[in-house]
Amino acid sequence: MIRLDSLCKRFGEVVAVDGATLRIGRGELVALLGPSGCGKTTLLRLIAGYETPDAGAIEISGTRVASAGRATPPERRRVGMVFQDYALFPHLSVAENIGYGLARRLRPARVPALLDLVGLDGLGRRYPHELSGGQQQRVALARALATEPEVVLLDEPWSNIDPLLRGRMRDELALILARIGVTVLLVTHDREEAFSLAGRIALMRDGQIVQCGAPEELYLAPASRWAAEFVGAGNFLPGRLVQGRVETSLGTFAPLNPNGHTRVQVLVRPELLILTPDPLGRGEVVGREFRGHDVFYRVRLDDGQTLVSQRPSTELVSLGARVTVQPHEAPVPIFA
Repeated sequence: MIRLDSLCKRFGEVVAVDGATLRIGRGELVALLGPSGCGKTTLLRLIAGYETPDAGAIEISGTRVASAGRATPPERRRVGMVFQDYALFPHLSVAENIGYGLARRLRPARVPALLDLVGLDGLGRRYPHELSGGQQQRVALARALATEPEVVLLDEPWSNIDPLLRGRMRDELALILARIGVTVLLVTHDREEAFSLAGRIALMRDGQIVQCGAPEELYLAPASRWAAEFVGAGNFLPGRLVQGRVETSLGTFAPLNPNGHTRVQVLVRPELLILTPDPLGRGEVVGREFRGHDVFYRVRLDDGQTLVSQRPSTELVSLGARVTVQPHEAPVPIFA
């Protein structure tokens, strides 16, 4: 449905998008994940047609809509976009906002159907300032869906929402989008949002897409140390490859990606470290964050190294306790 080939965009001396390549299938929900300033929103605006690429090409549903210096206007791309601030017209009612881009003859049937789809039936006469943040977001989504687009682009849709409401709103939005089977590209810097919603994640850094895959692939088999650190907490231990195993100070592991190097850095995720209370253990619990279903520990070893461990809340270990640290037997990524 979406094909990006070596896409580039500059603003003066700033390279916002640098050779980005991506494929998104029909009906997929893909998250574009990366830190602030990495080029995510610019990439979204290139797909929507609000920016023109300096190099590369964009295809939507098999039709080329942009290449160097040339672009199909946004209204002819069958792309709907939900902006970060929703961009609702304050002087128009909810129904008028939703129907704004529709031909007048289509509004009487289409607008009520969209209000029902997004769960705002009966609120068509209200104005944006009379709605909650979540309701405003659903109006923006309904407006984006009004012209029956093939692709919906979401730009940080929960950035202005109370953190306590984000989980529920993510679920609501996912159900609405799944019901209509539209192709979705979600831009976010929030790892939890990307992991909970997307079937695949495109990880972006400095204008480039550095890895693309299922959430579990990015977490368990990151392509680089930067990717490993961005998508989750981890312990990096010096190791040495010996006869197909990697030896570390905590024990030996099976390497997930032997890379020809003997001296390597080993990534051990927190949930792979087991803590056992032991007065003679070589580690001390120096930090503890209770999070309900699990507990996040910081453990300082006698050699001064600090490790992080994530354990179920049924395995409580007290702050200051001496512990033995043991790794699970699981393949681990290694980096040169």
